[in-house]
Amino acid sequence: MPENREGIMFKKLSRTTAVAAALSAAVIATISPAPASAVSDPLSNARITQHFDLAKGQTPENITLAPGGGAYVTFAAARQVAWISPTGTIRVLATLPLPADGGVHTPALGFPLTTGIVRADDGTLYFLYATGTADLTGVWRLRPGGEPRRIAALPATGLPNGLALDARTGTLYATDSVLGTIWSMPVTGCTATAWSTAPELASTGFLGANGLKIHGGAVWATNLDQGTVLRIPILPNGRAGSVRTRATGLSGIDDFAFTGQGDQLLAALNGPSEVALVQPNGHHAIVLTAADGLQKPTSIALRGNTVYVDSAAYVTSTDPNLLLAHLNR
Repeated sequence: MPENREGIMFKKLSRTTAVAAALSAAVIATISPAPASAVSDPLSNARITQHFDLAKGQTPENITLAPGGGAYVTFAAARQVAWISPTGTIRVLATLPLPADGGVHTPALGFPLTTGIVRADDGTLYFLYATGTADLTGVWRLRPGGEPRRIAALPATGLPNGLALDARTGTLYATDSVLGTIWSMPVTGCTATAWSTAPELASTGFLGANGLKIHGGAVWATNLDQGTVLRIPILPNGRAGSVRTRATGLSGIDDFAFTGQGDQLLAALNGPSEVALVQPNGHHAIVLTAADGLQKPTSIALRGNTVYVDSAAYVTSTDPNLLLAHLNR
């Protein structure tokens, strides 16, 4: 999610126009010069493989990979979860109900949106929905061939954003970008618990804790406002350990993915339309830019050496897309 320190103004011309206008103001406020110059060696053969329909609200917010080469995405503005086949066929699996107030009270953004998504080994999809209403905001589940069902409520005053699954313990973790919280709950569903409310998760004006992953016995999260990558150990009793900041200076950071090389990761920088390769010591280099086709990237996934990057075109309002590239190990 991009940042907005001066508020978001929505025009009722269309749902898509409203999204683009709001998030345009958000990102413009956060853009700062990249701390490292662009390099091309780590990634190669970058190409757009899927163009989405902005008029249909197909703004891809988050991605998780599917067996057989496909992927699942959340289309934020359309309130949808969709499957994308390896050949580019798009099949909408679920459209979430529109709140009675239209979602105008969704914190920070003013429109309802689907955000983080993960897939369990049995094919069940878990995803987040933010509406600003108590009856719909929370964690949702979609079993193969089933209907979407909310399994855990989250505060209507917050904005659930990133989602991660710890398959070892059957625990879901979700960031709240407005309340500066990481929530936890079992995949079976129940009342969510505030797992961490560390100050490093807080926003400084718009959106704080954002992207989320489980890696190396810890919960890793980004903070969009602060431009940081954070690591929080999962203690033996399941509680949160002390937060350690692992990287800084990542303007407009959204979601991310580990490369399989220790703690090295690729991060989507929504503000400047870039992807950064972040080393375990926190140093980073820009490896993809708008020149490669990025249109305000929101999330990243890896399948072997293939990198998937979603771009939602929140600011550009042009060509939301899915870009693939080769990771040179």
